[in-house]
Amino acid sequence: MPKVYTGDLTKMFDIAGKKAVIFGGAGGFGEAIAEGYAANGCSVCISSRSEEKLKEAKARIEAKAAPGVKVMYLAGDAGDEEFVKSAVEKITAPEGLGGCDILVNAQGINKKMWSWEIDTDYFEKMLHTNITSLMLTNKYFGNWMKDHNLDGDAYVKPEPGQPNLNKGYGKIINFGSVRGIRAVANGGMGNVPYNTTKGAVEMLTKAFAADLRPNIQVNAIGPTITYTPMMVGLLPPDENVRNGIAGSLPAQRIGYEIDVVGPAIFLGSAASDMVTATTIYPDGGLVATS
Repeated sequence: MPKVYTGDLTKMFDIAGKKAVIFGGAGGFGEAIAEGYAANGCSVCISSRSEEKLKEAKARIEAKAAPGVKVMYLAGDAGDEEFVKSAVEKITAPEGLGGCDILVNAQGINKKMWSWEIDTDYFEKMLHTNITSLMLTNKYFGNWMKDHNLDGDAYVKPEPGQPNLNKGYGKIINFGSVRGIRAVANGGMGNVPYNTTKGAVEMLTKAFAADLRPNIQVNAIGPTITYTPMMVGLLPPDENVRNGIAGSLPAQRIGYEIDVVGPAIFLGSAASDMVTATTIYPDGGLVATS
């Protein structure tokens, strides 16, 4: 049956005891969310391609983790189907996290290219990293949750060519962008490839929400321009000057990594059980007012 929250009203946002897998977790949005989850009692496995960066991020996350929280990492490429399949097995095994309740896809790459000079090979790389890898993690972790997080319901073996009828619970959070629904005005600023991939994330999220129903909520977070490590050197070093870029918005500032943590906790908790197939935009009002 579709689940409705009937628990303690003071625990609706509680993620303590949950287990989260965060791709792109070695920096930027992914690490910020991992820190927020771990601080609130949720065990986490972070994953990216660089083992060195994962080790460094793991130490930072552990420093902020609540007592008893497990922090682990798994190095590999989320765009490699065999790696994703093995990641499900390793992370959900007793020696891993022992399960998965929340999947976060914060991986992605970007390169500005004017339309007349789009590098086809890099465009394909962006499609693979920004879309295909999300399809793979949604597919394998989403259906693992659907088959295993059953809360006592009987398991139903999926039939070839038919929907998966199991009703296991879980939360999936994909990272989109305001650029998934709004192009950049005044010439586009070389964002054709990025806009294309983030637009696809919007529909991938909606489609997986329909497929994995009823107890797995699939949503996206769509930030605005944010001061992540990737943007250091690209944005002005002075905070006031940086925020001036967004001076016309209601929030009158650009985004910071912490701005996605609250939405990620909400979307990972029981408080969002009726929220699915949608995108939350921590964008300072950009989508609504520009």
